[in-house]
Amino acid sequence: MEAALSQEAEEYIEIIYKLQKRNGLAKTKELAENLHVVPGSITNTIEHLESHGLVMHEPYRGVKLTREGEKFALDIIRRHRLAERLLTDILKADWGSVHEDACKLEHALTKNVTNLLEERLGYPKFCPHGNPIPSSSGEIDEGPSFPLLEADLNEPYVVYSIIDEENVDMTVLSKKGIKPEAILYVKKQDRKHVALKVNGENQELSYDVAACIFLKKPRRNNNSV
Repeated sequence: MEAALSQEAEEYIEIIYKLQKRNGLAKTKELAENLHVVPGSITNTIEHLESHGLVMHEPYRGVKLTREGEKFALDIIRRHRLAERLLTDILKADWGSVHEDACKLEHALTKNVTNLLEERLGYPKFCPHGNPIPSSSGEIDEGPSFPLLEADLNEPYVVYSIIDEENVDMTVLSKKGIKPEAILYVKKQDRKHVALKVNGENQELSYDVAACIFLKKPRRNNNSV
């Protein structure tokens, strides 16, 4: 955990972790798409990470983090999500616009500063997008959530979290009222679009964006619409 990595390498580890959680490993093409680079340009960085014992590269399949790599990833994610809380809770930035700034801040936070920041923030459990903040010991509680695309039609749900911040325009979701703790109903969906009712208003999302929204069941005191 004490080995120094470049900002670029940290970005790779963070994205690999997220793709691995979703798909079991990070395919080279998906990794390149999430990093916004061409596939051929990632070889050297992957080899560098592999030499540090942080990833395992399976030819023609993809990349997977080692146990040490996962520890690194959770530390980076911890810094990122606490940076997002700093921006929203203390600097009063809009929750939908903090991801990119937090990406820059996360690389500058030392372990001591991160712990002090967590204390100053009151030990928050979640980032502004509803995703859990790993503890200083590298533990993370994902919580009881499920994808919006698995929701039953015309039933009330509460937005739990929004993942894949790299590829989702949070400001658009914010304008539509789709944020953690918002109540929504799935009215219709196909392989291209999902129709929702959010706070009494009809909204529509692309299938890919809807796939990044996770829900939880509400307490039994909401009326259907």
